[in-house]
Amino acid sequence: MLDKTGIAKRIAKEIKEGYYVNLGIGIPTLVANYIPKNMSVVLQSENGLLGMGPFPFEGEENPDLINAGKQTITTVDGSAFFDSAMSFGMIRARKVDLTILGAMEVSENGDIANWKIPGKMVKGMGGAMDLVASAKNIIVAMQHVNKEGESKLLTQCSLPLTGVSCVKKIVTELAVLDVTPQGFLLLERAPGISVEQIKNSTQGHLIIEGDIPEMAID
Repeated sequence: MLDKTGIAKRIAKEIKEGYYVNLGIGIPTLVANYIPKNMSVVLQSENGLLGMGPFPFEGEENPDLINAGKQTITTVDGSAFFDSAMSFGMIRARKVDLTILGAMEVSENGDIANWKIPGKMVKGMGGAMDLVASAKNIIVAMQHVNKEGESKLLTQCSLPLTGVSCVKKIVTELAVLDVTPQGFLLLERAPGISVEQIKNSTQGHLIIEGDIPEMAID
């Protein structure tokens, strides 16, 4: 199965030339490191930046340059800084082509729960609700199962929802799946992972059509 880096590498293949992309906290932030250098892509951070680059090397961090998750980042030539009000204006005006988010749960109809576990301390919902309501395309980077081995791809989410019927694609440590009106459509499996393993790890309705190829990561 894939580690977090493998998930990020696979998602990077979904990014197209000329896209404006927002990367959420967690695994999605790693995607910035795997966008091809010859591809023109603009990464947007809702704390007020267009033109985010990969993570800095150790010793080259600038504490004034951070993403929405408070991680130090780099910028690319032509980057722009502005206040968060303008940043959210871009998001709400649907100027972002692709949003990549983490999730605690996703339902088979594309609902996403990624901001709160009842009874646990949270800092707040951040920009996730604006992003899932406004983005043209949403890809979720997540673990297929939790620490107890229970599926996080469900018939219905059990946690408070961030957005309803908004997720288009999911990449996990086991598989790549499209969210369709009929359920989770299995597109690819991680190297060494069988269709049966994915089936056993998916609580929501899983659609399997024909031979399922292995992911191409590198």
